Amino acid sequence: MPAAIDHMLRAMRAKDGSDLHMMVGIHPRARVSGSLRDLTDFPKVTPEHMEELLKEICAPHRWEHFLKNNDLDFAYEIPGLARFRVNYLRNALGMAAVFRQIPSKILSFDDLKLPEALKKLCALREGLVLVTGPTGSGKSTTLAAMMDYINVNSTRHIITVEDPIEFVHQNKKSVIVHREVLEHTESFADALKGAMRADPDIILVGEMRQLETMRLALGCASMGMLVFATLHTNNAPKTIDRIIDAFPADEQNQIRVTLGSCLRGVVSQLLCKKKAGGRCAVHEILLPHDALGGTIRAGNISAIRNIIEGSMAEGMVSMDFSLRKRFDNGEISAREAYMKANDKASFDGILAAETAAGGAPAPGH
Repeated sequence: MPAAIDHMLRAMRAKDGSDLHMMVGIHPRARVSGSLRDLTDFPKVTPEHMEELLKEICAPHRWEHFLKNNDLDFAYEIPGLARFRVNYLRNALGMAAVFRQIPSKILSFDDLKLPEALKKLCALREGLVLVTGPTGSGKSTTLAAMMDYINVNSTRHIITVEDPIEFVHQNKKSVIVHREVLEHTESFADALKGAMRADPDIILVGEMRQLETMRLALGCASMGMLVFATLHTNNAPKTIDRIIDAFPADEQNQIRVTLGSCLRGVVSQLLCKKKAGGRCAVHEILLPHDALGGTIRAGNISAIRNIIEGSMAEGMVSMDFSLRKRFDNGEISAREAYMKANDKASFDGILAAETAAGGAPAPGH
């Protein structure tokens, strides 16, 4: 007999939704093309009903973890339909949850129309590569495509550490070992310590949330492994600042030295609403460069923008350039480009023109 939550997940999918949001006091909501919509075929959720829904699909040891910690991440699958990344949490109204659909098929570079420059990062033999962006920007999907490209084209030993496991890769040329926090290891830190002894070529860290995880990931990259990880930052300079600032002040100079020696690339990704409906990705790409290490060690993070803009012939690209290209191709509105841009002043002209032509009002108007 299907779990009660399955009916809501099927209804969300029927609307081409990406996420199901559950909160006490409101109808279940589906995120469709970036916007939340009520699933009014289902009643508003009571505290008692919420607990029944969430407990039904949760293993007892994980439920105990949630009751103790008020947060839980795991994967849930409706056989033959889809897998979902699940987050249980508590808020001011009680228990709540978000279910994000994980594509059943690992999409390729071609499927996602990813920039060819990302293949240069897949060909690296050592160092740290970061894939960044806000929640829901498609980081995991892009990273899965990069792992699949390596799996198809190289003979590597890849260890993934995730919370939870999202995309399940089948061994092709490479051997891929999936490890899930709380199932196969106690923490990201424990898994990384174990990975150091397991002779990996590549380690994928689902998310560098904790300071100790960052420290160990940098250590693995400095030891000659290729480490891929994700962060919730919007561009390359902010990503580097985020890592350095996470460490105590008395360690930051040493972290600049370490990061300067091992950082090989940053791929920042945002999703934009398309004028024709749906969403499209825009990227900022920082690739290996002779000046990168010295720039980081000197703490001159703002100069990274100059490295990117001066190396476009090698495949680097700034976020603002990606946004302008999408706008020039007629895919996104001037307002959408403006809202996502780093240098908003450079988009003032096209936004004013769109507003004058009867488009969306300029921000603040």
